[in-house]
Amino acid sequence: MFSRVARPALNITRSLSTSSQNNAKVAVLGASGGIGQPLSLLLKNSPLVSHLSLYDIAHTPGVAADLSHIETRAQVTGHMGPDQLDAALKGCDVVVIPAGVPRKPGMTRDDLFNTNATIVATLADACARCCPEAMICVIANPGLDPARVNVPVIGGHAGKTIIPLISQCTPKVEFPEDKLVALTGRIQEAGTEVVKAKAGAGSATLSMAYAGARFTFSLLDAMNGKEGVVECSFVRSEETECKYFSTPLLLGVGTLVFGKVTNL
Repeated sequence: MFSRVARPALNITRSLSTSSQNNAKVAVLGASGGIGQPLSLLLKNSPLVSHLSLYDIAHTPGVAADLSHIETRAQVTGHMGPDQLDAALKGCDVVVIPAGVPRKPGMTRDDLFNTNATIVATLADACARCCPEAMICVIANPGLDPARVNVPVIGGHAGKTIIPLISQCTPKVEFPEDKLVALTGRIQEAGTEVVKAKAGAGSATLSMAYAGARFTFSLLDAMNGKEGVVECSFVRSEETECKYFSTPLLLGVGTLVFGKVTNL
């Protein structure tokens, strides 16, 4: 399975501006949704954020007003509807996009693709126009990185394309074959498990909000000079049959490095 991805991957770099330091403007696009609201709450608590710009097609002023009562340094502004999208994005250092239609019971991730791809494409076009130097974070699956356990999860977005590298888990751990197969399947279907548990009332919004906030904080730390910051993200690559392959990334001042797949 891994023979196609065992070749050294290309290093890619992208500038991570350090000009903002602890004065970053961060936008959340889709801030009124099930992921967007708790994500915005988490970001409001960060001392690295000076301006939290919230955008959605409805209810954003209410979310912004609610968050503004939290006594942290970040100024909160709410922007609602397409006419206010440009204002929400102007001058942003980081843009986080949790926007999209949530999964419902019986729906596959493929069912959501066309609708959500159109939404993200529209937002990406606005980012290119209004804040071309900003770092753009699109929330996607999968991710597994508890505080004391690290399991690289590489590959694609859903189902069997999600590949947890249990053999590379730190600290090291071994499972019988039957438990390894069961654990791998549970990781691959973790999102579906939450959808079923919520009985149609939602999907994995809280954990996704946490993951989005964690990645944003890591990105801001790297922009401020912190070393050794590693997170997973989808990266365009010519080394696999997938155009975008989830891979651990080392974030640093001035660079974003896509390491060798063989290191995993």
